[in-house]
Amino acid sequence: MKKNKSAIKRTRQAEARRLRNSHVKSTMKTYIKKVVTAIGNKEIDHIQDGLKKAISYIDKTASKGVIHRKNASRKISRLTKRVNKLLATKSTQQQA
Repeated sequence: MKKNKSAIKRTRQAEARRLRNSHVKSTMKTYIKKVVTAIGNKEIDHIQDGLKKAISYIDKTASKGVIHRKNASRKISRLTKRVNKLLATKSTQQQA
């Protein structure tokens, strides 16, 4: 058990930050899952809207320091790649 005031305060602060960070990470993952689910169901209108929200939230998460900026960049890149791949196959099917 910590005895001095500064150590007790640090413990309180760390716990508050941990809870805040876990909430932000969880929300980010939910946005990503919504886009991935829309890709699986091939719902074009939901994909575009969901991707925009997901990218915005991932960037916000990185700017708060919850995840590293390169991690955020990688997540955005992979998600965008999946969406573009689906949209490309859709446009190819419509042209044929």
